[in-house]
Amino acid sequence: MTQPLLTRRAAGLAAAAVFAPLVGARANNLDKARRAGELLIATELHFAPFDFTEAGRQVGMNSELFAVVSEVLGFRIRFQDLPWPGVLPGLEAGRFDVVAGPATITRARMERYRFTAPIANATVALLKRSNDSTISKPEDINGKTVASAQATAQLAQLQAYIARMNFTTQVREYQSFSEAYADLAAGRVVAVANSLPNLAYVAQQRRGAFSVVNPPFGASLYFGYLGRKDAETAPLIDAIDGVIDTMRSDGRLAALQTKWFGQSFEVPARVVEANA
Repeated sequence: MTQPLLTRRAAGLAAAAVFAPLVGARANNLDKARRAGELLIATELHFAPFDFTEAGRQVGMNSELFAVVSEVLGFRIRFQDLPWPGVLPGLEAGRFDVVAGPATITRARMERYRFTAPIANATVALLKRSNDSTISKPEDINGKTVASAQATAQLAQLQAYIARMNFTTQVREYQSFSEAYADLAAGRVVAVANSLPNLAYVAQQRRGAFSVVNPPFGASLYFGYLGRKDAETAPLIDAIDGVIDTMRSDGRLAALQTKWFGQSFEVPARVVEANA
């Protein structure tokens, strides 16, 4: 009678040992992506040069960087295009595990989300029409109408700057920066506030039409990807961090920045405390 009981006990322990990792794997988003063979990532395809479409195909820094993540971590990356105001609520609702906007790393967001290692500078500046002689420095937007995109850190920086300077500037909020640039070209606004890398790219693409207003007016900030701030997501963000760390060390991150922004930026290994 003793031997069968021990055998049954041993079999039970063996089964538990096999089953335990599977239970943990269901709660671990890195293992879940590896089992599924793909990771769903939310983005906004109107945020050049990070993510946009060209001839019907997704292009930009995000797709190239995550191609490396895909190769190293061993699963396919599938992007879901969403309007930016719906991206972070979708992350919180669990519809996807990573946001590749990317997003500006701010104090308020760091309290709520887990950011990856930074991938680029995110300091906010202004874009104007090149032939507009009334705008030569950020202070010249006083009393005029400017634009930015809804629910973005760039909009928050613009609003804070206007309040701090006690300007009478009117701010128009757009669902995407593409719409804001269209109204800038049409003369409906005098400037668009966005992060310097984005504006440098737009000015480069539309040379002679748009110019960046120097100096930038925002606090020194950085872009990163993000996920939920929980134990299930931590291994996934850790793994993505490892890929970004390697790319920063071997020069591939700087090469991507130069390709898409026309210049490279020094970025810290981690943002411990944001400047805004």
